[in-house]
Amino acid sequence: MPVTREKKRGEKAWEVSARCRSFVGIFELGMIICLFLWIWFPIPELSWLINQNIFVGIVIGICIGIPSVLLLIKGMKDAGKESLHPSKETKMFRGIYKYIRHPQNLGEFSLFIALAFSINSLFLIVWVTASVIILILIISYFEEKDLIVRFGDSYINYKQNVGAFFPKIRMKFSKKE
Repeated sequence: MPVTREKKRGEKAWEVSARCRSFVGIFELGMIICLFLWIWFPIPELSWLINQNIFVGIVIGICIGIPSVLLLIKGMKDAGKESLHPSKETKMFRGIYKYIRHPQNLGEFSLFIALAFSINSLFLIVWVTASVIILILIISYFEEKDLIVRFGDSYINYKQNVGAFFPKIRMKFSKKE
């Protein structure tokens, strides 16, 4: 939330926000390490398998993971440097952001779900999915509050016309006379 922080801390807030984004990356790496540790050290009472054949979970994980990676990469490419280092000069509404407001969040957090499937653990799927839904809603809420302060009415209009995680489908009905 660089704009909100700037009101209290001045120009330094933009650099602090970049450091916070790096810290989140370290936290996410820790989550990935914990998921991989589950493979070797599962909790026996919570070791509910999706299927006896481990490849079922791996195939489902790959089917979720590939579109997630593509969405994440496209979101990062279209956001440019803003992905890791927020800047006042950044313009909005480019590329995939014309269709969904949070492609990076959706792509990134879906990868955790894909990983849980690949580990073949029903417990991890439930746990990670619940955690991801809560985190993505909280992160998106605060991000949007800051974007409204940053871009004003143009972001409010954008928010009304563009879906948060999935494109808005508009149906036009013609009246018969």
